[in-house]
Amino acid sequence: MDARDRLREYLEQRRELGESEFVLDGLSVDEALSKLGVRGGKPAEPAPREARESGPVNTSWREALRSVGVDQPERKAPKEQAVREDAAGEPGAIEPAAAAVAPEKIGRYEMPKTAPIADANAELKPGLVVGTAAARTENSTLAHLDSIEAVAKAVASCTLCALHASAKNPVPGEGNPHAGLVCVGEAPGATEDELGRPFVGQSGQLLTKILAAIKFEREDVFICNVLKHRPPANRNPSTDEIAVCSPYLLRQLELLKPRVILALGTFAAQTLLQTTQPIGKLRGQVHRYYGVPLIVTYHPAALLRNPSWKRSTWEDVQLARRIFDSAPSGA
Repeated sequence: MDARDRLREYLEQRRELGESEFVLDGLSVDEALSKLGVRGGKPAEPAPREARESGPVNTSWREALRSVGVDQPERKAPKEQAVREDAAGEPGAIEPAAAAVAPEKIGRYEMPKTAPIADANAELKPGLVVGTAAARTENSTLAHLDSIEAVAKAVASCTLCALHASAKNPVPGEGNPHAGLVCVGEAPGATEDELGRPFVGQSGQLLTKILAAIKFEREDVFICNVLKHRPPANRNPSTDEIAVCSPYLLRQLELLKPRVILALGTFAAQTLLQTTQPIGKLRGQVHRYYGVPLIVTYHPAALLRNPSWKRSTWEDVQLARRIFDSAPSGA
């Protein structure tokens, strides 16, 4: 795949995330795509998780734009940020101009080990509201499952979709049954399928570091996915699979009664918030899921592919920590 094809793929991913205002040297996403021969149309489908975990796109995007005759103006970093480029010439992670702490690393991704939590007095932006706190358990289809362990046993024997036949192990979730923070991802990957545990592969290691950065140990939270069995070849979950599997997730949330939910990625966010809005539109808001504050951020696998989303993710998880600290237990 040449530089132009890689740039086109990258821009379509950004457009799918709702980031139409993202600018490359003076060009919006749609303008840049037009220069590359893509004119309008439906945004590209999200890449399968296997592709998203394979690492950042190795593209010299300036060379790709230059190849179609786009003049390259001098690039100036905002005063409050220092923007770096990696060896391949693609946009790197955005970091504070004066970092006060040493970052942790997984490959090319960096996350501050410790940093001040966002200003507790800053204005919160309300988001979508799903259900009410009073109706949290009234309509549960799995109300007979009276514990997290009972849900896990039900998942292990579930045959409602074909995934159980191809998966090696069910991955119901794990963590503190009294957790105030619940992290919800998409579906198990290869390592998770092997071990029967969520988020234990490369993206799981990254999630552990992200949690540590906001002063949570992995053992303090509950971690699970929308799907409880791995889709073959790490493909995206289908609508039917989400429909039959998500009641297990919803029952887990009813039982856990978390103070905050952190939705990791498009499928977790859209499933819980019952929306088709892209993740780029859902970030930065305090949504409500049956009375529980819900914060949306990028899936760790997406961060491994797109390190430039690190700053946005850091803002999201600081918001989650801030809401957690201010929310009453069992909210």
